[in-house]
Amino acid sequence: MKFRPEVKPFLLGSVAAGAVLYLLLRLLGISSGGALTGGVILAAAGVGYMLFFFRDPDMETPREPGLVVAAASGKLAKITEVYEKDYLKRDTVRISIFLSLFDVHVNRFPIGGYSTFLGYFPGKRFFTFDEKSSDFNQHNAVLVRGEGTTCLIRQIVGPVCRRVVYWLRPDKMEVVQRGEKFGMMKFGSRLDMYFPKGDIEIIASLGDQVTAGETVIARIIPEEKRAQ
Repeated sequence: MKFRPEVKPFLLGSVAAGAVLYLLLRLLGISSGGALTGGVILAAAGVGYMLFFFRDPDMETPREPGLVVAAASGKLAKITEVYEKDYLKRDTVRISIFLSLFDVHVNRFPIGGYSTFLGYFPGKRFFTFDEKSSDFNQHNAVLVRGEGTTCLIRQIVGPVCRRVVYWLRPDKMEVVQRGEKFGMMKFGSRLDMYFPKGDIEIIASLGDQVTAGETVIARIIPEEKRAQ
């Protein structure tokens, strides 16, 4: 199993928390052995969870043309038709994936094409199941222009999630592949994908547990078959 290098400061923090607990227990009169046991248990639990959270497993991305894969691992919780006013400026289908504290938090491109980092936008920290979080929460915005469709991706910060990260160069357009890693959301969050209405056919179902870069959630409709 591979782990993201960003885990390192969290591992140190877990060890430090165990050391602090040891000192507190000693100050409270607990025996050295008992205090050490408590500190070790806390540190080990913290290290174990951080390694689990920052795991980065390999994914098998389907290569059949015209597929759209999940950009995040979690629960496919909402499919909504909305007007996207900032970038696509048209009616869209928004697909929302909610990530728990136990899901892999590495994000992958749902389609291949040309990726542009649109920026980090400060905002609120509404719970990510709240509809307002899509418009008002802090988020990263990424635009991918692919063959057959365009996808706007928003990595959304919730009350627990402290940071969203985009790993590619933010100052230039990048050629990307479907399933390629592009960022991470730390400690529970939400990812929204916007596609122009009529460009895709959803084949996943609400409530499905999806895997980033691996689970097919939609097919791109050929232009000659789209409703005029």
